[in-house]
Amino acid sequence: MFKNLIVFRIAPEWTPPPLAGLDAELAKAAFVPCGASQPQSMGWVPPRGQAHSTYVESVDGGRHWLLRLMVERKMLPASVVKRRVEEMAAQIEQATGRKPGKKERGELKDQATLELLPMAFTRQSALQLWLDLEQRLLCVDAGSAKAADEALSLLVRTLDGLALAPLHTAQSPAQVMSDWLVSGEPPVVFSVDRECELKSADEMKSVVRYARHPLDIEEVRAHIAQGKRPTRLALTWGGRVSFVLTEAGTLKKLDFLDGVFESQGAPKGEDEFDADAAITTGELGRLLPDLIDALGGEQLPGSAAPVEGGATASPLPTLADDGPPF
Repeated sequence: MFKNLIVFRIAPEWTPPPLAGLDAELAKAAFVPCGASQPQSMGWVPPRGQAHSTYVESVDGGRHWLLRLMVERKMLPASVVKRRVEEMAAQIEQATGRKPGKKERGELKDQATLELLPMAFTRQSALQLWLDLEQRLLCVDAGSAKAADEALSLLVRTLDGLALAPLHTAQSPAQVMSDWLVSGEPPVVFSVDRECELKSADEMKSVVRYARHPLDIEEVRAHIAQGKRPTRLALTWGGRVSFVLTEAGTLKKLDFLDGVFESQGAPKGEDEFDADAAITTGELGRLLPDLIDALGGEQLPGSAAPVEGGATASPLPTLADDGPPF
């Protein structure tokens, strides 16, 4: 159900609307495929993937909400547009004896794009959104900050008064991951797996990657002593969920390990979605607080909690940065 998690804090002043009202608001922004000259379209679709079902799914007695955003884009390669612009410019030069200037070529590019869009192929992608109303966390299954930003922009327009903020932790993920690799002692609920990326902060930007390789070795500790810091580290939580933690605090490559779903007796058939949703949100709803604690706990805005090792506490990146917030 989720492969990535970019996590945000829901502002305390926002009050969730009634479920029926939320469904009606989402329906107003339902997905409609791209028009002939429309480069992109996005909107809400039923999370179950079934026509005429609700646009929001309530899980665990309303503690969790699941939403699904569909995005459709016209695939129009820049090389195709450029070739058409050159053809149009050549026609103008042949007819008038002059070459189009920079401004006119810009207008030709817009004209060529509108002309070619109706013939372009489309590509669809879906993003899952999960609201943990009890813990007031919002999670987006997106592979990039840009994709998450698009989803949250539409959600904020849809849900009146919804405000989101990056979650601050007392220690940066990079520093904590360094400590775990050097000491070999992550918190008891986590275990370090066999994938890691280390990057230097100097002008060389040297990168060392380990894949399917033990990390409790002197070589890794030597790289860290030389100034390299982890940008990605594979972890397992409680022997149940594996993932890759990034320096921005995002979770990548989420994978529920063997036995998690079977041990819950998940039914097949029409109730499979409900069971999967309950198990997924239940497991991740316990993983996230443990991970926040492992990063030194949440630091509220305006506070200046001390940080182990003398590092200064700082907010994790916002959507405007290269990396998404945790």
